[in-house]
Amino acid sequence: MGLTSLLLAASLASASPEPGEARVSLDVREADVQDLARLFADVAGFQLVMDPGVTCRVTLKLHSVRWDAAFAAILRSCSLSHQDGGGIVRVARAARLAEEAREERALREAQEANRPRSALSLRLSYARAAEMAPLVKKLLSPGGDVVYDTRTNTLIVID
Repeated sequence: MGLTSLLLAASLASASPEPGEARVSLDVREADVQDLARLFADVAGFQLVMDPGVTCRVTLKLHSVRWDAAFAAILRSCSLSHQDGGGIVRVARAARLAEEAREERALREAQEANRPRSALSLRLSYARAAEMAPLVKKLLSPGGDVVYDTRTNTLIVID
């Protein structure tokens, strides 16, 4: 299906100050989701990357709908999702994007756990180390720790 058979009644509202306020009216039957995504990229002015193997046919009738809501609804109907990074929108299967997000989160957590830790010894004069340790502990990263020595009134901060 080419975009020539696509009926685009009103692609942009002329007085919309906000980027997400552009409105579209579409009436298509069995349109390829890749063609629709390219149309939305033109309407909204973003760069588009489609993952290989993304195929779906969509039938829809929309009248004066915000382009971002229409775009999201079309992707959702095909079990797709999008990821915006630096003005480039990537469209892929929702499960693939979720898996990639989990892997990135696990990588960040592993890097945080493996980063070098340092220790700092603070000898206190006007406060008790035992009372200050829980307060300092709240300010540290999840892997950080505070140990205190009551004999010398010293906090040992490891982070």
